Amino acid sequence: MMIEYEDYKSRILGIKPDLENLGEALKLDEARDEIVKLEKESAGEGFWSDLEKSQKVLQKIKQLKHKCEKYDRLVSRWEDMLTLCTMAIEENDETLLPELSEEFSQFSGALEEARLSTLLSGEYDSCNVIINFHAGAGGTEAQDWTGMLYRMYTRWAERHDCKCTVLDYIGGEEAGIKSAALSIEGENVYGFLKSENGIHRLVRVSPFDAMGRRHTSFAAIEVMPDIDDDTTIEIRPEDIEMQVYRSSGAGGQHVNKTSSAVRLIHIPTGVIVACQTERSQHQNREYAMRMLRSKLLEIKEREHLDKIEDIKGEQMKIQWGSQIRSYVFMPYTLVKDHRTGFENGNINAVMDGDIDGFINAYLTQKAGE
Repeated sequence: MMIEYEDYKSRILGIKPDLENLGEALKLDEARDEIVKLEKESAGEGFWSDLEKSQKVLQKIKQLKHKCEKYDRLVSRWEDMLTLCTMAIEENDETLLPELSEEFSQFSGALEEARLSTLLSGEYDSCNVIINFHAGAGGTEAQDWTGMLYRMYTRWAERHDCKCTVLDYIGGEEAGIKSAALSIEGENVYGFLKSENGIHRLVRVSPFDAMGRRHTSFAAIEVMPDIDDDTTIEIRPEDIEMQVYRSSGAGGQHVNKTSSAVRLIHIPTGVIVACQTERSQHQNREYAMRMLRSKLLEIKEREHLDKIEDIKGEQMKIQWGSQIRSYVFMPYTLVKDHRTGFENGNINAVMDGDIDGFINAYLTQKAGE
């Protein structure tokens, strides 16, 4: 038992340089200096005369403090863990081993997640996210696959204590989803989930095929930063065509009986968004406008365009066959990302939201480019 404790003590001490390197990467000294400067500015005369600017300053202070506090909590956890291990060795107390083992595992995960957050340097990485789901050709099989992906991302959100809101939901005839839109709110969620944008391919024996044949299905995932208001995205009222229709979801919470669902078409680009989950047409239109703004921004960033007017409608089309990831259930089980080469043979865990390995590999690869 003492050998195990000594091993843990060695591992705890061994992880300290990683913790210190993280502190340097987060530039905490600079962050603390900036907090002092901004707090001095917020206490100055006339600070509230420009409400928009003052709100941005307060938001920045909050973000910087959160970053410092989060790191300080990690340091405190590391110190408590070392104290627990040292105490167990001194008192020869074998009952503390399970607690120490679990804490080390959780701490290692938290440290890795914090390290990854330092790779998030994009302008919108700290934003919340909107994910659009689209079933590919193939009817029920593709719609079921889209429903499985929808569940996978909601489970990922649960694992990371994020809040999910359904914005749009059109169920399949027999199973799954034809299309859906999901808002996920949490820390750096766009930065983490932007790696999921693209075509996802499924290979399995279809439960909907009486002959028990193997099927290949596709679903498209669109990932966009959730932008409340962005001055770089100007949408003129005359460029929008609004259609109102009756909701047609999967039943229960997704359906409203009145014609409150809203579809917005951005005429210059052909981009279409829809929202049908709120009770009022006004609320659905507000959400749809947010989705439209976010979608146009994501395309503008991805295509490296100077302005929205440069977006061409044909760039919106989903090209099947250019999958970013394959999920194979038969004849073996394997999930493989074709961009990074990262693989995971535990397909059940992946479909239950364990996709951090794929996200980590993508962010690490991008940071090295």
